[in-house]
Amino acid sequence: MSTIAIPTYVHARDPISHAGVSAQLRMRPDVLVVDSVSLARVAIVVADVVDQTTTGDLRALVKDHRPRLVLIVGAVDDAALVAAAEAGVVGLLRRNDASPDAVARIIGKAAAGDGEVPADLLGRLLEQVGRLQRQVLAPRGLTFTGLTPRETEVVRLVADGLDTSEIALRMSYSERTVKNVLHDLTTRLQLRNRTHAVAYAVREGLI
Repeated sequence: MSTIAIPTYVHARDPISHAGVSAQLRMRPDVLVVDSVSLARVAIVVADVVDQTTTGDLRALVKDHRPRLVLIVGAVDDAALVAAAEAGVVGLLRRNDASPDAVARIIGKAAAGDGEVPADLLGRLLEQVGRLQRQVLAPRGLTFTGLTPRETEVVRLVADGLDTSEIALRMSYSERTVKNVLHDLTTRLQLRNRTHAVAYAVREGLI
């Protein structure tokens, strides 16, 4: 059974790193190195550190073409880890661990919609996420889904088929308040209407 090669784009500001990673991957039957990010399912970014330049490169790669991002980096601290995740990275390898087999494995996982982060970094990332929820989002009544608890409940009731007056009665709000909640929600998340809001909530696993 033949292996389907995964179109992969390699980006590195250092030409030696670019050439080295590209050469390693070209030797593998499961990876097809492409010259344009528009052709890629996975894009690899090789960097020494996660700084503004690196995050800018990551965001530029996914701006129009949206490949799955893999970062190979020399050093990463907690702030850099969060910055990489915010930029869209789904797989991360330290340069010391980036053997051809490891890079090919993480490319395959990224292409399949999965991700991979070293275990110690994953723990630190989860700790950062928890801190962000507790210290920044929760005091503002927000969650990582982008919805407040009140918005979530309104959307659940819309999905149950209740109209504005019925939702207002159920939640002890005025109808104007319910309309305002839905308007704020659809405007902030650029949703077209109530149906689109319900679809968003289903996709995010809220209902």
